[in-house]
Amino acid sequence: YFTLLKKTYNIDTDVKISEEQMRSVIDKIGDLSEPVSPLLIKNSCCQRAFLRGAFLCIGSMSDPQKSYHLEFVCTDEDKARQLQSVIQGFDIEAKIVLRKKYYVVYLKEGSGIVDLLNVCEAPIALMKLENLRIVKEMRNSVNRRVNCETANITKTVTAATRQIEDIIYIRDHYGLENLPEPLSQMAEVRLENPDAPLKELGEYLDPPVGKSGVNHRLRKLSELADRIRT
Repeated sequence: YFTLLKKTYNIDTDVKISEEQMRSVIDKIGDLSEPVSPLLIKNSCCQRAFLRGAFLCIGSMSDPQKSYHLEFVCTDEDKARQLQSVIQGFDIEAKIVLRKKYYVVYLKEGSGIVDLLNVCEAPIALMKLENLRIVKEMRNSVNRRVNCETANITKTVTAATRQIEDIIYIRDHYGLENLPEPLSQMAEVRLENPDAPLKELGEYLDPPVGKSGVNHRLRKLSELADRIRT
């Protein structure tokens, strides 16, 4: 109505509330030092507004590029319990911790914080956080894969080094010519191809054998080297 007046007649308008009306509103809200009356946050829309207001007044969120943490700092336990209950009413996990003289309601899961931003109807902040989460998850996934591959390579190199050491020990203290043909051939192929994986080593044998066959022969050589050492 006021917008129409201003646009149509170029009249400056304002909205005021009388002192009596103000007292009536405060009486309905109740004592601000106490938890909010359940009657005021009975409906879902009112609960969403309540959470928005709570976040603007006592809420904060850490830099999501470093960690996921959103919290509300309450002055007493009853308010914290009420806030936690409202949040959990939207199937979002929230916990409470006592920090000095304040009760802190907090969320540490990125998905929970996203859900809370959705409940509070903060779509821009939600999308920014989701984009950061996607980038972080992709980066973490790549790092895990690289670490896994690095560990596998290290394991393979370590195993190959031990196999070659065992074969050389057998050659010098027993003689490869004294080995059964399959083991003698396996020893020579491994010495000629120190970096080759098991599957590739099997293809060099005559006749070729599979990865499990190569592993079996190398294990036999290792056991023989241990017996010679003792």
